[in-house]
Amino acid sequence: METKLLSTGVTFSTLPASYVRPESDRPRLSVVSTCQDVPIIDLACPDRTHLLVQLREACKSYGFFQVINHGVPEEVVKNMLEVACEFFKLPVEEKMKLYSDDPSKTMRLSTSFNVKKETIRNWRDYLRLHCHPLDKYLPEWPSNPPSFKERVRKYCEEVRALGMRIEEYIGESLGLHADYMKEVLGDQGQHMAVNYYPPCPQPQLTYGLPGHTDPNALTILLQDLQVSGLQVLKDHHWLAVSPQPHAFVVNIGDQIQWLQAVSNGVYKSVWHRAVVNAEKPRLSVASFLCPSDDALISPAKQITENGSEPIYRGFTYAEYYNKFWSRNLDQEHCLELFKNH
Repeated sequence: METKLLSTGVTFSTLPASYVRPESDRPRLSVVSTCQDVPIIDLACPDRTHLLVQLREACKSYGFFQVINHGVPEEVVKNMLEVACEFFKLPVEEKMKLYSDDPSKTMRLSTSFNVKKETIRNWRDYLRLHCHPLDKYLPEWPSNPPSFKERVRKYCEEVRALGMRIEEYIGESLGLHADYMKEVLGDQGQHMAVNYYPPCPQPQLTYGLPGHTDPNALTILLQDLQVSGLQVLKDHHWLAVSPQPHAFVVNIGDQIQWLQAVSNGVYKSVWHRAVVNAEKPRLSVASFLCPSDDALISPAKQITENGSEPIYRGFTYAEYYNKFWSRNLDQEHCLELFKNH
């Protein structure tokens, strides 16, 4: 079988043509500055009112924030990163046993974003896992490295609990009762993308992932502390988000409370992208909390009761997710397909 992955150990001296973006659609890395005022939320803050005010401002003005004192044990995070690195160092023949181009598969190793739809590929390999309920999906996870299942299971459990706490806080910051998100979003699914970005010979010509928003409710990102790559769009400018020790980056996705749809546009899902490095590989672990497939996503009545018309029509998460994966990542924002006209 022809090798389709980038994580083969082969060093590229020039960027293959299939990864080269047109000149109008390149990252222009020389004009990207560092985001100096990334919102940092201390989840151990004893003043809940202050915490909610900080969250509301971060969700309205940025669409993302970093959390510290989040309660996820450092050992669990360390083990997750170690086993992810071990996985991508496996022989390519071993990894290719897990390879698939089918987005509907609940466990697969793939590359780029959606190679069946794309004309230009992205400089990324990734392992995609479904994580909830664990007893359903864990048996199909990789058995190599031997510690993979146990380490990733512990990480998934901790991150899920953290995500539920954050969703509760975000709902309260919108003036909704603490259980509102849980009731509306149902038994939320959980996915994970373990991303590997190899050294790239010409990073100015391509992306790890182009600008996009996440289709789910909430994304919790564990960044590589050694190599930055996450950039967010604010006030029409791309800004680099430097990795912070002992922190997670939390993105508002297209669905949740904080979502444009549920909050009726009060909170914005953040446009973000991943750029690549010429010298070093980069690893990141993105965990996604997703509404149940039959959850009806629509603005909270408390938000629209003043008579304002909903921006978006109601839709189920399954309907949205299917549309998201049927398109290119850098096409029109998927949420626009559900706008009331």
